[in-house]
Amino acid sequence: MREILHIQGGQCGNQIGAKFWEVVCAEHDIDSTGQYQGNNDLQLERVNVYYNEASCGRFVLRAALMDLGPGTIDSVRSRPYGQIFWPDNFVFGQSGIGNNWAKGHYTEGAELIDSVLDVVRKEAENRDCLCHAPEPKSEARQTPYTCETGPTSAQGSELIQSQDG
Repeated sequence: MREILHIQGGQCGNQIGAKFWEVVCAEHDIDSTGQYQGNNDLQLERVNVYYNEASCGRFVLRAALMDLGPGTIDSVRSRPYGQIFWPDNFVFGQSGIGNNWAKGHYTEGAELIDSVLDVVRKEAENRDCLCHAPEPKSEARQTPYTCETGPTSAQGSELIQSQDG
C-alpha cells in the first residue's frame, strides 16, 4: 500500500492543508479524535495511506506542519481536527517575519529547515513503503505552500531543494 507524507507550510499552505485534512477524515470516516467510525473493511485497510495508527488505536495524520510564526499553527490546532496531528510534527518559529522573502530563505526560514527535515526523516523512516535512495523518502509527498512572494514560499523552496538534493 502506498504511503503519503504530507508537508504543509505557511499561512496559505496550513489553511489549505487544514481543510484538506477535514475532507480526508470525512472520506475515511475518521472523527476529530482520530477514531475510525466506519464499518467498511476495505476503507479501514486503506487508511494507512494518510494515517499512522497510534498505540491506543487512534489514527494520527502523517503530516509535517511548518510556519515561521506560531499564529497559523495555533489556528490549525484550534480547528475541529487540530488534535488529530502528531504534536511533534509542528515546526514553527517564534515570530512572523513581515512578508520578507529573504528572511524566509536565508535566515529565520533556513534555521527551521533542519527541524522540518528531522520531522520528515522521522516520518519517512517509520514507513514500510520507501523508495531505494540514500536518504529515506516516502513513496509520495504532498507539499502545499504559497508559491508567490512571501517568506514561506522561500522556506518552501529551500525545503524542496533540501529534499531533492
